[in-house]
Amino acid sequence: MGRVTERRRVIRIRDGAATVRPDTLVSEEPLEIRLNGKPLAITMRTPGDDFALAAGFLVSEGVLGSAGELANIVYCAGATEDGSNTYNVVDVRLAPGVPVPDITLERNVYTTSSCGLCGKASLDAVRTTARWPVADGPAPMRLTPGLLAELPDRLREAQRVFDRTGGLHAAALFSPEGELLDVREDVGRHNAVDKLVGRALQQGLLPLSGTVLVVSGRASFELAQKAVMAGIPVLAAVSAPSSLAVDLAAEAGMTLVGFLRGASMNVYAGEGRIALG
Repeated sequence: MGRVTERRRVIRIRDGAATVRPDTLVSEEPLEIRLNGKPLAITMRTPGDDFALAAGFLVSEGVLGSAGELANIVYCAGATEDGSNTYNVVDVRLAPGVPVPDITLERNVYTTSSCGLCGKASLDAVRTTARWPVADGPAPMRLTPGLLAELPDRLREAQRVFDRTGGLHAAALFSPEGELLDVREDVGRHNAVDKLVGRALQQGLLPLSGTVLVVSGRASFELAQKAVMAGIPVLAAVSAPSSLAVDLAAEAGMTLVGFLRGASMNVYAGEGRIALG
């Protein structure tokens, strides 16, 4: 669609001297997600990977768990009064026989929990809707601090749009050996994770056992929830986690690392996967 970035006029001031120049900015537009034709949610996102974003969002809500449960995803034509397609509305159709849950209440729980409210209800909601346990994979994971310290730089090197705009969050999946498996960018860090998880669902890779999720920014409850719902055993963030994110990680058996900057980091939960000493 070519809408990932846009150009805007800017006055640049350096050492007291002003010049006029064009600047590249990240695009931000709303995306309405419909489920079997009914409006479900609206998120502000960077256009691109919209189908993966919608699929990943429904994984985190406990609606989808495998590619076989997804019939198709389409952009809605006639989304505006004049009948044009804005490419800002997608409709997710479930496969025949897949129940359409009433997730309105759960969405309210998840939304308020990101503000630190109703913590116990939020943890209960994830516990009752998670399809898989958080698992290491075929072999127990043992990550060295040295390997973890390298991952943010590898994530940064893979951020193509960030290099042009400086305005995007990113999420990346790594193998236990530090191999980059996939990376997605978006104006919202939660959208970047949804795009990763959605692509994994479309490729039949869920659950994402034995992987490491690295995110730019902080680790909120919402990001921890998305990792748990996808079966990811390790979540590492370059900034701080929230208290509820730590609680969820500890309850689910997920390793949560925060303030991952250079050789320094804090391990808040699941320290058994970190090779200390």
